[in-house]
Amino acid sequence: MRKRKLISINVSEISYKEALSQIIGLASEKKSSYVCVANVHMLVEAHKDREFADIVNSADLAVTDGMPLVKSLKILYGVSQDRIAGMDLLGDILKESENSGLSVFFYGSTTEVLNLIKNRIGIDFPRLKTAGFYSPPFRNLTDKEESDVINLIRESNANIVFVGLGCPKQEQWMARMKGKINAVMIGIGGAFTMYAGLQTRAPQWMQRNGLEWFFRLLQEPKRLWKRYLTTNSYFIYLFLKYKLTKRT
Repeated sequence: MRKRKLISINVSEISYKEALSQIIGLASEKKSSYVCVANVHMLVEAHKDREFADIVNSADLAVTDGMPLVKSLKILYGVSQDRIAGMDLLGDILKESENSGLSVFFYGSTTEVLNLIKNRIGIDFPRLKTAGFYSPPFRNLTDKEESDVINLIRESNANIVFVGLGCPKQEQWMARMKGKINAVMIGIGGAFTMYAGLQTRAPQWMQRNGLEWFFRLLQEPKRLWKRYLTTNSYFIYLFLKYKLTKRT
């Protein structure tokens, strides 16, 4: 599976169908692995932090969530890359897991969100095996606490661990857990609250045109305006600089 260099990260050149198939394959094998769902925020964080870039680049898959990344690959390499959004992956992985008898574990977010997810899964996927739900404290875990979490997930026999700690914490956690948890871990922090029903997803036309970020900004202007203003502007600068200096 080929990866393409995009400024500070290497993203997987893979179709949505192939990505889903690979994730289910890793889950079936209970291979200790992790998947990064990459967007502009992740790319900019990786550009600022070399260690974080190494974490993303060491992922078994780094799929293209954000439309700006999809369009950038088209401009730079002529690649017609699928958008592989975390919310889409979540629903399809749950469906495939139910059909294949795989079990899932949700790690992260709040107890309220996890309870809402649990209730919705009971309606959407009544035959799905749920290995567990765990909301960690909003601070760094002690060594003892982290060891307990590892044992909890191991003993749950989960095939898939959905991780919702937000970028870059969830990717750092997954990299630290590789080799310790025998499951495929997928960082999809934003999808937790959407699946729980606490946020509404942008209409399809906004998703297709790379405007999902704007829809989220309208929902949470106080929290997101500064991040989007600085991050999106910086991404445009980085992309133009990279395009001018890139050698094919």
